[in-house]
Amino acid sequence: MEPISLSRILAFWAERQPDAAAITHEARTLTWAEFEARTNRLARAYASRGVQADDFVTIALPNGLAFFEATFATWKLGATPQPVSARLPAAELGRLLEVGQPSLVVGVDAAAHPEANTLPADFEPEADFSDAPLPERTATSFKAMTSGGSTGRPKLIVSKLPAAWDPDLDYLNFGQCGAVLIPGPLYHNGPFSWAVIGLFKGNHVVVTTRFDAEQTLALIERHRIDTLYLVPTMMQRIWNLPAAVRTRHDLSSLRTAWHLAAPCPAWLKEHWIGWLGAEVIWELYGGTEGQGATTIRGDEWLEHRGSVGRPVDTCEMKIVDEDGRDLPPGEIGEVFMRPKAGPGTTYRYIGDTPRAIDGGWESIGDMGYLDADGYLYLTDRRADMILRGGANIYPAEVEAALDAFPGVRSSAVIGLPDAELGNTLHAIVDAPAGDVDEQALRAHMEQQLVTYKRPASYEFTTEPVRDDAGKVRRKALREARIAAQS
Repeated sequence: MEPISLSRILAFWAERQPDAAAITHEARTLTWAEFEARTNRLARAYASRGVQADDFVTIALPNGLAFFEATFATWKLGATPQPVSARLPAAELGRLLEVGQPSLVVGVDAAAHPEANTLPADFEPEADFSDAPLPERTATSFKAMTSGGSTGRPKLIVSKLPAAWDPDLDYLNFGQCGAVLIPGPLYHNGPFSWAVIGLFKGNHVVVTTRFDAEQTLALIERHRIDTLYLVPTMMQRIWNLPAAVRTRHDLSSLRTAWHLAAPCPAWLKEHWIGWLGAEVIWELYGGTEGQGATTIRGDEWLEHRGSVGRPVDTCEMKIVDEDGRDLPPGEIGEVFMRPKAGPGTTYRYIGDTPRAIDGGWESIGDMGYLDADGYLYLTDRRADMILRGGANIYPAEVEAALDAFPGVRSSAVIGLPDAELGNTLHAIVDAPAGDVDEQALRAHMEQQLVTYKRPASYEFTTEPVRDDAGKVRRKALREARIAAQS
């Protein structure tokens, strides 16, 4: 099948399954016919407020039906959705608006952004707008995602893919007309992409307000979910449920469980493979920029334990040292990648420039190595690496050891300034029950890691240190603790 414009893709499915469920959030469900009609009216309301083809529409809405309606209404005008967190402080959102210059901002208080053309979160289109189909318009870019990166300066990552999709395309093991569960925040690239691609292929997409471990299992059973989006933080919280709770739900409908966005500890992945089956567990590594990616299924992972897979057919990868020289298999360096279609074919930045070397190779800041068979193994982010006494320490390795201790939900390891060593390791440990004994944890770490990789100090909290997308803002954590010390 030829790709269908995203301005027409809801109509395509509404004609084939008008009364089937398209989206469910909490207790509300929209059928395909309802979704098509409501977004036609909303698109006309956006057009009346100045949105034109290839404009950006900033969507500052929480997870819910309104988020999807705003996204598809934007596509129906040939414009590009640009999702952001609904909880961004006004100053931070203001900096993003300066970068993106959207023609409309949905979900914000007009008084907080008098410089912008805004609509409130509870906006409903005027009743006299028609719900009839609109003319077909295809945006040059189907999404523009935001990132602060390691510098904290906002940037947009604008896809070079046009707003069109082939529903028959075999992509990421998605089925057609099945059921997809998204328990992550939709303003992040992974949950956004998995959700909308699920819809492009006619699936019933179920989205939660926020992640809850037991609710996730209950929704899989209730809606017969066949495709699930996860990050390792979610996997750990589910695994930490009492066994009787974790095993009481029927998960037999689950065909594919994807995890991505952060490193997954090997012990945790092994538990999930043993629980759900190796053929169900899939992992993807790649950036929003789309220059390259790897994928690996559980059975392949068992033969290459710790790997994130081999590069997909559309890209190539290599490992480079600090002087830009290619490294042989087994040596750790920075991961560079490029699309086979050529540099600059997958995205463009607004507000930043790529980290690139000769030949069109680009890096998204990850460190790792390739083995002799071409499988990629990640160690950590280049910006997160901690230099202690001349030794490079990768926080992800230390955090994986911490997270394996009973009672630990998640952790973050940062470097704090030290006059002698340059940095010492400080562990922020999320222990929701508040019953983790520091001495027992230290003894556990002695069994897991060499001396220089063990944290010198510990801080315990009952608040998550990672968000529902599995992300941790180490830079902000470090700055806050340095400020407190001084």
